[in-house]
Amino acid sequence: MGGGCQGNAIGLTAQVLAWALALHLTLGTLLAWLLARRPFAGRALLDALVTLPLVFPPIVLGYGLLLALGREGWLTAWLPAALQPQIVFSQTGLVVAAFVAGLPLMVKPAQAAFAGIAPRLREAAALLGHRPWAVFWRIDVPLARRGVAAGLVLALGRGLGEVGLSLMLGGNIAGRTETLSLAIYNHVLDGNLACANALSLLLGAVALAAFFILRRWGAL
Repeated sequence: MGGGCQGNAIGLTAQVLAWALALHLTLGTLLAWLLARRPFAGRALLDALVTLPLVFPPIVLGYGLLLALGREGWLTAWLPAALQPQIVFSQTGLVVAAFVAGLPLMVKPAQAAFAGIAPRLREAAALLGHRPWAVFWRIDVPLARRGVAAGLVLALGRGLGEVGLSLMLGGNIAGRTETLSLAIYNHVLDGNLACANALSLLLGAVALAAFFILRRWGAL
């Protein structure tokens, strides 16, 4: 595959996925644990919002995020101009797109893994004097590690193939916000099928690798 096909898309995609996976590992795991372990007001709403990217059209969801996170967005317009973050049409927008797209696939397996831990194990740890934070790290996380790992792999695959959200938040700017999936889209539009085929094979190989990893862990 020549450099003319891939451009900066491979390096940019790797950076975006690395940031997105870091967010999934931290925020996604925390959300999964909260939904599995802690009853609180608004839990059903939070669960629905986490699940939303699975059922909502990506291009519409991306448009909603664009309205919320743009310069005049619902969540950013109240900030002074100097403090308004540059999210849309940037690498940050691509990270947000990959994170949002993969969030339900990260949270749901991890949530099921946390919910499947026998309560008596946490109770025994508490009786031995372990504080809730120590119980989380010494009991919950080790026993749920397969679910967390499976969620990370699924989120990686979803973020790798994301187009709709990335188009709205990243802008598909050649050399700046063109991920591998967007590069395939652009090559097809340009009639450059050789490059589109080569990049598709690359993404397919990554997807197959993720599938076999999940099979090895018994997650599929």
